[in-house]
Amino acid sequence: MKIVHIVAFILLVVGGLNWGLVGLGVEDVVTRFLGEGLAQIVFILVGLAAIVEVVTHKKSCTACASCAPASTGGTV
Repeated sequence: MKIVHIVAFILLVVGGLNWGLVGLGVEDVVTRFLGEGLAQIVFILVGLAAIVEVVTHKKSCTACASCAPASTGGTV
């Protein structure tokens, strides 16, 4: 599962940097380097990476795990 997290992280960084550059008015770098077809595949992978991170983040993040609320023992 660690390799999935690493690949997802790299894809999220690539996507985030690309969108940051687009926001600053720079042309879409991924599409410029890879072309339309491959860029579309990369963007789909970035979206899937975001889903993977959302689903698995709490389990793999040590900072979030330490902030988990204490169990109430089933009472409200």
